[in-house]
Amino acid sequence: MSTEKKKKFIIDVTYLALVLALGYVALKYALPLLMPFVLAFVIAYLLRRPIRFLSRVLHVPKGLVAVLLVVLTYGVIGLLLALAGIRLTATVTGLVQQIPSFYSRYILPDLTELFTWLEELLSRLDPSLMSTLQELQSQLLNMLGQLVSGLSALLLGGVSMATSLATSLPGFLIRLLLMVISTFFIAIDYEKIVRFCLGCLQGSTRRVVLQIKTYVVGTLFVCIRSYALIMSITFVELSVGLSIIGVRRAILVALLIAIFDILPVLGTGGIMIPWAILTALGGNLPRALALLVVYVIITIIRNIIEPRIVGAQIGLHPVLTLISMFVGNHLFGIVGLFGLPILLSLLRYLNDTGTISLFPASALGKPGPETAGSKPNHE
Repeated sequence: MSTEKKKKFIIDVTYLALVLALGYVALKYALPLLMPFVLAFVIAYLLRRPIRFLSRVLHVPKGLVAVLLVVLTYGVIGLLLALAGIRLTATVTGLVQQIPSFYSRYILPDLTELFTWLEELLSRLDPSLMSTLQELQSQLLNMLGQLVSGLSALLLGGVSMATSLATSLPGFLIRLLLMVISTFFIAIDYEKIVRFCLGCLQGSTRRVVLQIKTYVVGTLFVCIRSYALIMSITFVELSVGLSIIGVRRAILVALLIAIFDILPVLGTGGIMIPWAILTALGGNLPRALALLVVYVIITIIRNIIEPRIVGAQIGLHPVLTLISMFVGNHLFGIVGLFGLPILLSLLRYLNDTGTISLFPASALGKPGPETAGSKPNHE
């Protein structure tokens, strides 16, 4: 490698490292501070076409339509969150109330029967071990009893957690109020704000920003469609597996687990594994093993199809998609799970179109079928 090529390589690597460092700082520190305004702009962006359509059809000023749609949107979101919170609270409360009866009905009789069998066995082999076994039994039962009774302390801890949440509630309400107010103002003057922001940009910078915006929006919708497809596949697998096992209301249970599967940390295992453990403790080992088999099959298929589906839609190699999803989730949570693959896809697109030059054309994959041919627009 010649000296000029080495210099160019060092400059390119330094530039890329600087871009990645700035992106990390922006996502880690700046984005949480600006999140109310970012969410307000996203909601206003999604409402811009309904506002325009209703204003034209009803012959009503855009400002009035914007206010009504924003109020309706936040009302629906608030109602759904309230219903979900009430349902979740009722479910958790019911489970906690059933734990003592579950312990006394299933776990305690099985443990007593197990120690009785061990006592009979040891009395035939070595009677001197009886006292040790009885002491072990007493300690184990006491420990389990303390564990069950400690749920009340857990509930008290929940009360203290609720108190700490109450202390942070003012800050959350301020952020929520800022987001709602910002949504009103942005939705009313969306076109003016966009024209002003674009007017601050000149020449190639404006073209690149529009190019990035068009590609990111298109890719984001493609990712949403990809995960909807993955969720549908998971739902079908769960429906079939739970129906074969003989679970009541298998389709409804499969739908709830498939929705829960979107969460990056918990996923299907957040429900299937505790379900299998509780089923085993209840004495139904065949069903517990069947639930574990269903979970393993779903997990294997998910890990195979997820990088392929998402990578194919955004134009990245499956291995690179899997790595970026893992790293993004580790660094930024659910934002990084979606954001880092989209960022790499954006860099590939800008590089392939000649806007930037970081690596050989299509080194990260091939152009995505939905977004590679998109053209900038001013919305």
